Amino acid sequence: MLNIHPSLLPKYPGLHTHRRAIEAGDTEAGCTVHEVTAELDAGPILGQARVPVEPGDSEDTLAARVLVAEHRLYPAVLRRFAEGDRR
Repeated sequence: MLNIHPSLLPKYPGLHTHRRAIEAGDTEAGCTVHEVTAELDAGPILGQARVPVEPGDSEDTLAARVLVAEHRLYPAVLRRFAEGDRR
């Protein structure tokens, strides 16, 4: 089973990832596709995509940019995974 998570794991597992990135002063955020394991958001990472955190970003504006990256990343990782590529 795979999951897509809206942060660059292992940074910010769980909830409120965009708020946490902004509050930390991060200059980039992104998303991660990983295998699901018993530990929350801790499975092997299969792919990541990065987006900038822009000055003045809110949780919503950052989330919108990350969502676009998720829509590109997830199908690419799923295709590789289905073909047997687990890296």
